[in-house]
Amino acid sequence: MVEIKPTGVFLAFDLNALNGIDPAMLDEYVRKIPGIRKVWTSGGELDPLPDSILKEIHDNNLKRFVLAGYEPGLHKSAFSAALNKAGLDPSDVALASFSEYGVKGIEEAKAVLYCAIHGIPFPEARKNGSSKVLPETVVIGGGIAGIQAALEIADSGNKVFLVEKSGTIGGHMAMFDKTFPTLDCAACILTPKMVEVGQHPNIELLTLAEVTEVKGSAGNYEVNIHQKPRYIDVTVCIGCGVCSEKCPQSSYSEFDAGTAMRKAIYIPFPQAVPNKYLIDAENCRYINEEKCGVCQKVCMVDCIDFKDSDKDIKVKAGNIIVATGFKTFDAGRIDEYGYGRFPNVLTSIEFERLVNAAGPTGGNIRFRTEDKKGNWVFQLEGEEPESIALIHCIGSRDRNYNEYCSRVCCMYSLKLAHLVKEKLPDAEVYEYYIDMRAFGKGYEEFYNRIRDEGVNIIRGRTAKVNQLNGQLELRTEDILNNRLLEQKVDMVVLAVGLEPRDDAGDLADMLNIRREKSGWFQEACNGSDHCGSTDEGIHLAGVCQGPKDIPDSVTQGSAAAARVLQSILKGKVDTGITGLHDIELRAKELSTIRED
Repeated sequence: MVEIKPTGVFLAFDLNALNGIDPAMLDEYVRKIPGIRKVWTSGGELDPLPDSILKEIHDNNLKRFVLAGYEPGLHKSAFSAALNKAGLDPSDVALASFSEYGVKGIEEAKAVLYCAIHGIPFPEARKNGSSKVLPETVVIGGGIAGIQAALEIADSGNKVFLVEKSGTIGGHMAMFDKTFPTLDCAACILTPKMVEVGQHPNIELLTLAEVTEVKGSAGNYEVNIHQKPRYIDVTVCIGCGVCSEKCPQSSYSEFDAGTAMRKAIYIPFPQAVPNKYLIDAENCRYINEEKCGVCQKVCMVDCIDFKDSDKDIKVKAGNIIVATGFKTFDAGRIDEYGYGRFPNVLTSIEFERLVNAAGPTGGNIRFRTEDKKGNWVFQLEGEEPESIALIHCIGSRDRNYNEYCSRVCCMYSLKLAHLVKEKLPDAEVYEYYIDMRAFGKGYEEFYNRIRDEGVNIIRGRTAKVNQLNGQLELRTEDILNNRLLEQKVDMVVLAVGLEPRDDAGDLADMLNIRREKSGWFQEACNGSDHCGSTDEGIHLAGVCQGPKDIPDSVTQGSAAAARVLQSILKGKVDTGITGLHDIELRAKELSTIRED
């Protein structure tokens, strides 16, 4: 057996990310391994600075170090510098990264650390033969990232199951009028891809569906999918719309972000895929009370089936791509801005629908008013606002909510300001920002363009929005001119940030995906593999992995598809042993072979 050089082990733990690992138990385990001279835990007796480490080298006759934890690399330079000062090899610092291998639990942590101590990569010690990779792929989420991934895999001749929770694919991008910074038509980019998905012979589209269970391992998964009833036979429905015209029941439209009404039987939007009607079971009178049924009576092709029921579908796949997207921050959580109390304080997604040519007013900007039924909606006959303020960073870069930057809010706010000036040339438009994040291709030029169009761009936080005499008053600051402002406007748009979906935690547990402190899915290796997870067969794409714009989401969807196609082309995946004792034996064996 190979003798281990005198080694010091530093357990670098973040107490907020232990994932079932007891530092004391890991400390006790590692002290019993031959060759370990000293063990420290972060926050303990060792200050991980070169001079302190150098003293430990001399006191304990240490020759090398192993750093363990979820981000042990943060301390590597200090330990390397200390070894160099001691006249030893500065590269003799091994990392046992728990994040790289998705460690969840003490036994996995012990195994990864044991391999690092013996100088053997954990995947190599765990490897035990290979198995065949099934060519089918499950893509979870039908937004732009999921669509891109599904099309690239399907175009290569491989089967894709595209699972979408709502009644149509398209995601948030389908709600937008223009994309930044080019101001291209969002629908012109997206809808051809949606149609291609709906017509592709290698894509099986499952809408109103969710993945409920995943069994197996990379290369051979069994995926359980639960599909809610549509109550419409999509093979018969011709989309004539008579049923929706006659339906007496209305509710707020999810696609229009609550800015307009829709019927209980509806198509989410005109270009939806599948372009077939569905029934909202929660608001349908017949399903809840058995009293209406008008839609069934007027349907010319008899496609409405109130006996339709939930379905459980099992599929097998070699790979899974997670592209579940995001939700927008609930602006009502910040009471100071009056969202939900003042009718003309809007979120950015509501304003997106208002300026959209396919929106409730045909793209005309109007005040929100109360209709005859008591619903607060936007109507074409309403009045135009003469001044609009856009407030950045709602729910982002805020210690009370989310500390991270959502990366898209600055640019989409500038885009919305441009659309206001385009539709209401005489309107005064104000942008209140903290820092202008113009980091992408063409973003700085876009910022300069919007500024030159006459938009008032003011650096400063807004403290409060009040409603006074029919107008909205902003109490804000102008940092560059060192003054406080009280600005009166007709309408306020809150640039809400992005957040992980409410079901992200359940999906992460099901697929064994780590999550960051902020809730986004954590890629396998920080910074080096943005679409890989801790499972070789599960890949990440789009905003579910972290805030990003449309081009980056498309790129990541393509990257995830490339990884899938690589595994299919390879045809097999390494299988592994999982028991701690077996991994220890394998690591010893491999270290002996290397020494020989």
